[in-house]
Amino acid sequence: MVREEVAGSTRTLQWKCVESRVDSKRLYYGRFVLSPLMKGQADTVGIAMRRALLGEIEGTFITRATSENVLHEYTTIVGIEESVHDILINLKEIVLKSNLYGVRDASICVRGPKYITAQDIISPPSVEIIDTTQHIANLTEPIDLCIELQIKRDRGYRMKSTNESHDGSYPIDTVSMPVRNANHSIHSYGNGNEKQEILFLEVWTNGSLTPKEALYEASRNLIDLLIPFLHAEKEDMNFEEHESRLNLTPFSFQDRFTNFKKKKKQIPLTCIFIDQSELSSRTYNCLKRSNIHTLLDLLSHSEEDLMKMFSIEDVKQILGTLQKHFSINLPKKKC
Repeated sequence: MVREEVAGSTRTLQWKCVESRVDSKRLYYGRFVLSPLMKGQADTVGIAMRRALLGEIEGTFITRATSENVLHEYTTIVGIEESVHDILINLKEIVLKSNLYGVRDASICVRGPKYITAQDIISPPSVEIIDTTQHIANLTEPIDLCIELQIKRDRGYRMKSTNESHDGSYPIDTVSMPVRNANHSIHSYGNGNEKQEILFLEVWTNGSLTPKEALYEASRNLIDLLIPFLHAEKEDMNFEEHESRLNLTPFSFQDRFTNFKKKKKQIPLTCIFIDQSELSSRTYNCLKRSNIHTLLDLLSHSEEDLMKMFSIEDVKQILGTLQKHFSINLPKKKC
């Protein structure tokens, strides 16, 4: 990939679009740069923006199709080249654009012979079909085909449930992600402590919005997620009150275990969490990935179990922490 030289100010962040094109009605591409960033900031922004672009932007899609005299999803109908399943797959690919909220109704009512496309969808005025040439089905004989549709605006991916299929009504897998793909790359320049970075963002959309609009939406949604932290006040952070609700006391990891040995009924093992220990971040993350969150979880394993799950260095650190703070040795093997 060729990286353009970007002349950025050393005082304020600047961004611009360095490439923009329309490959088709359903594929837009944009490439953007943000600079100058301090060392490490490009990855911070790039990763967050990529996740926001792919997961936080709403899209409009068809969620359900209903047609009479259809026994099941894999039914074939005389006079139609595609099976019902194929038609549902084609409806899933229809790209829509709207600002609607809630569920809206649409329909397709045609008579063959006819090549049915997205143009034949009768939709509410608030819904725009991006590519009216998208294929749905091909009627080869003079038969009538009527399909009732439901349209919804949402974000993310929704798997259909077979339990929701009834009386010729079938849910459709929905991919309400206007951004098809997003990548970020980094160019570093400068030396030593003066080293700076340029962030390159590449965005592909399905045509329901431009890459520039997607960048704006993702940025706004990301900021909305962080606003509560900006408005948080110290008096609202009453950790002691929250801990008392959970019957926890503000003891250290070692103090909790000492208190547990003296008053077993007051502080259960499930209230002593591994994140309060002196484990390294690497070892702590390994334990969390193995669903070991409390001291009780840890004590339910043997040394042999840990050796199968972690590296020798991690196991040594875990055993050393247990021995140092609690004078405990895990059994070599499970009894």
